[in-house]
Amino acid sequence: MGKKEKDERFRKFGTVSFTGTTRVNDFIDRLEQGKVSGTRCESCGQVFFPPRADCCACRSSKMEWFDVQGTGKLITYSTLAFGPKGFEGDLPYTIALVDYGDHKVFGRIAGGITEAELSIGMALTAKANPLPDGRFNYVFDK
Repeated sequence: MGKKEKDERFRKFGTVSFTGTTRVNDFIDRLEQGKVSGTRCESCGQVFFPPRADCCACRSSKMEWFDVQGTGKLITYSTLAFGPKGFEGDLPYTIALVDYGDHKVFGRIAGGITEAELSIGMALTAKANPLPDGRFNYVFDK
């Protein structure tokens, strides 16, 4: 990509785009490849999800990508009846925090899973989720 071209890949993330560019735009490429990814500091090993370009622990910018793989355990969840601007049409939806051992991932529960099916400690998998308008997000599924 040339210096004069603007990298707007991040506009493809989520239901609502609040920014068109970020230093971790490769996150979108990875979602398009079916991967949900975070970053790990090559200097101190600190793990980040969502991905970061810089480590807050040692201030290094030497980051590498890792894929969120396997199953994690549901720590907590909440079904939202009210949402932030831009998400009103999605209501109600359920958000969750899932523990993968050395990292935790926050996101939405897949649309086909009801709150009655959820239980703390259950196994969930993070997966890339293409949206009908060509954007991407990720969800947790059974």
